[in-house]
Amino acid sequence: MLDKIGIAKRIANEVRDGMYINLGIGIPTLVANFIPAHLNVVLQSENGLLGIGPFPKEAEVDADLINAGKQTITMMPGSALFSSAESFAMIRGGHVDLTILGAMEVSENGDIANWKVPGKMVKGMGGAMDLVASAKHIIVAMQHCSKEGASKLLKKCTLPITGIKCVTKIVSDLAVLDILPEGGFKLLERAPGVSVEEIKNATAGKLIVEGEIPEMVL
Repeated sequence: MLDKIGIAKRIANEVRDGMYINLGIGIPTLVANFIPAHLNVVLQSENGLLGIGPFPKEAEVDADLINAGKQTITMMPGSALFSSAESFAMIRGGHVDLTILGAMEVSENGDIANWKVPGKMVKGMGGAMDLVASAKHIIVAMQHCSKEGASKLLKKCTLPITGIKCVTKIVSDLAVLDILPEGGFKLLERAPGVSVEEIKNATAGKLIVEGEIPEMVL
C-alpha cells in the first residue's frame, strides 16, 4: 500500500517531456518534487503561476510565492506570474496537457466528485470544474477507500459531480487503473504488497482484470 509520497512518485512516472501540467490541491502538489530532472515540463497553477518548481527548503521560503493550495513554492528560470483571469484563459483555451487532481469519488465511466460534501462548509469549487472540462488528460490521485473502509471507486458518484466522463487514469494507494472509454476500471498495476483480490474487494465499480497484474515500480 502506498502513502501520499508513494502516490505522487508513481504519478510522476506519467509525466512526459514538453507537457504543461496543472497540479491540484493535496497529493498532486507533491508530484512537483519527483518529476525527473531530464524532463522539460511547465507546471501551472490557477492562481496565476507558470513555471513552478519543487517545494522550497526552509531557507528558500518566500511567503509571497504560493500555489492554489496556499503552499509556498519555488519558481524555475523563465517562470511567469500573472492574473487569475489569464490563468483561466490558458486552462479554458485547452493549453494544459495534463491535470492531476485529488478526488473524493470517481465513477466507472470517468465522472469525478472532488469539491463538495453536502452539509459541510466549503470555500468554493476552485478551478476544478474548468480543469476537468478543458485538460487533455486527467489523472486522479486518491485513497482507494474512505476512513470507514467504503470504496471511492464507484459505479456512480454519490457526491456532487465536478465533471462527467473526464478522468482517464487513477493512481490510488492500492493500484493504478485506466478508465476505459466504454466504462470500467482496468487494473494496470498493484501497489507493493497489495493483492488483486484486495483491489477487487476495495472497488465497488466494474473492475476489469486481464492476465497477470504487475507490482508498480516507483
